[in-house]
Amino acid sequence: MRKFWYLYLLWFLTSCNYFQSQEKQTNQLINDKLLAIDWNDVDTYPLFENCDESVTKQAQKECFQETMLNYFYSAFGDMEFEVEKDINDTLYIDFLIDEHGFMTVLEIQEKDNLKKVVPELTQELSQRLNNLTTVAPALKRGTPVSIKFRLPIVLNTTD
Repeated sequence: MRKFWYLYLLWFLTSCNYFQSQEKQTNQLINDKLLAIDWNDVDTYPLFENCDESVTKQAQKECFQETMLNYFYSAFGDMEFEVEKDINDTLYIDFLIDEHGFMTVLEIQEKDNLKKVVPELTQELSQRLNNLTTVAPALKRGTPVSIKFRLPIVLNTTD
């Protein structure tokens, strides 16, 4: 009888999961699944009308980047500023594409020396970027998500 009691006690101690509520088990499973997801990457990139959604993820990314660069070239191509000394600097534009596909400029980072040489640059860039187009949003596991991008702009006035 004593051996039976020890076996029963051993089974009881090793089978604690049998006494967990179904809700706890479900929550644990969900948490495990959420921890396994790479939240720093998307399944599909935002897509412009000229980009094909049936191609690979890398091809989608390249199409998105190329279309964005073309858009920025057309938006900034006719900008002219007169400067007294040469500039060789980089500024960064952070923008967000939200889960609805709307693009918003979050911040334009420029160095202080660039602000002194071309003080109206940030204001001009912001005005031109206010009418950004909309795109199909990025997707993560079939759900539209927001995604943040940083665009470096190299300013070089040297010959």
